[in-house]
Amino acid sequence: MTTAAPSSSPAIFIDADACPVKDEAVRVAERHGLPVHFVSNAWMRLPEGPLIKRVIVPEGPDIADDWIAEHIGPNDVAVTADIPLAARCLKKGAQAIGPTGKPFTESSIGMALAMRELSAHLRETGESKGYNASFTRQDRSRFLEALELAVRRAIGASR
Repeated sequence: MTTAAPSSSPAIFIDADACPVKDEAVRVAERHGLPVHFVSNAWMRLPEGPLIKRVIVPEGPDIADDWIAEHIGPNDVAVTADIPLAARCLKKGAQAIGPTGKPFTESSIGMALAMRELSAHLRETGESKGYNASFTRQDRSRFLEALELAVRRAIGASR
């Protein structure tokens, strides 16, 4: 795997297949003049513009995740609900936030991975059916605030 060379300005990488905050990410990216890479395994309607980078990868498990992990750099920001991908991005020195605005950090990622494994085990054994929490306006608002903060940190770190 090759990695992108660190650039002077950060970029935003979106795990786009099921991301509910694409428009919000574009607004923040445009406000700061940052490229935003939407990575998915199928074509999807996206806003048009010079900062919008559409990346379509082949179908398959974790192909989009692998592309993001390979191309993200230390001053970049990942938007993903995928905890293992967030961990990979953190290892590369990038920031990672979920679509609900929850940041993944070095101090929280271990517990998040452990809880993910526990939840998967409980579902496999039938002890839990899981839950599908609905995405709220408050989640969208928290995301905008968290992405704005992450982008400002990334811009400060790249100077």
